[in-house]
Amino acid sequence: MSSQKGNVTRSRAQKHQNNTAFRNNKYGATAQVKIANAKIHDGLCKHCKGVLEWKVKYNKYKSLTQPKKCIKCSQRTVKDAYHILCKPCSLELDICCKCGKKEQIVIPINKNDGEEEEKEEEDDKKVVEGRKKGRGRGKKDLDDLDSDDDDLSDFGDDDEEGEDLDSGSESKKTQNKSDALPDVSRVRFND
Repeated sequence: MSSQKGNVTRSRAQKHQNNTAFRNNKYGATAQVKIANAKIHDGLCKHCKGVLEWKVKYNKYKSLTQPKKCIKCSQRTVKDAYHILCKPCSLELDICCKCGKKEQIVIPINKNDGEEEEKEEEDDKKVVEGRKKGRGRGKKDLDDLDSDDDDLSDFGDDDEEGEDLDSGSESKKTQNKSDALPDVSRVRFND
C-alpha cells in the first residue's frame, strides 16, 4: 500500500514478484523442519491454526525445548510451541490452546491422545533412566560375546597342526610376514 493519506487502493502491481514459492525444505529438511511439517495443530481455533501453519510454511516455527507453564493449572504441561494452555485444560474448558478464547475448535483434541502422550512420556523416562543406570556393557556381557570367538583360534594352515605351539609360533609369525610383504631388495629406483 502507498504511504499517502487516504490512498485506499493501489494503482500499480507488486514491484518485486517472486518467480517461485518459498519452500522450507528446499536444501534438505533439518530434523526441526521435519518435526514442524509433521505436526498436527489440534485444539486451536481457525485463526490460530492459520497462524501456526504460516509459521511452519515460512520456516518461522520454533518448537519448545522444555514444557511451558499452563495458565489455568499452573503446571509445566504445555508441550507445543506458542500455546498457553495444556491440552487437558483446553479440552475441559473447550477453549483454544493458543489464544485462550472460546471459539470453535477446527481439529478437536482426542481424549486418548493425552493418555497416550502420558504413557509415551513415562516410557521415555524409563528408557532414559535405564541408560543412566547402565552406561555400558558389564564385564559379564563382554565375556559372553568373546566366548564365541574361541572357535576361530585355528585359523592358520591345517597341515601344521601337529607342531608344538610354543616352538612353532615364532616361525609362523616370520613366515606370515614374509609372505605378506614383497621383497624390496630386488627393486631398483631410477632417479
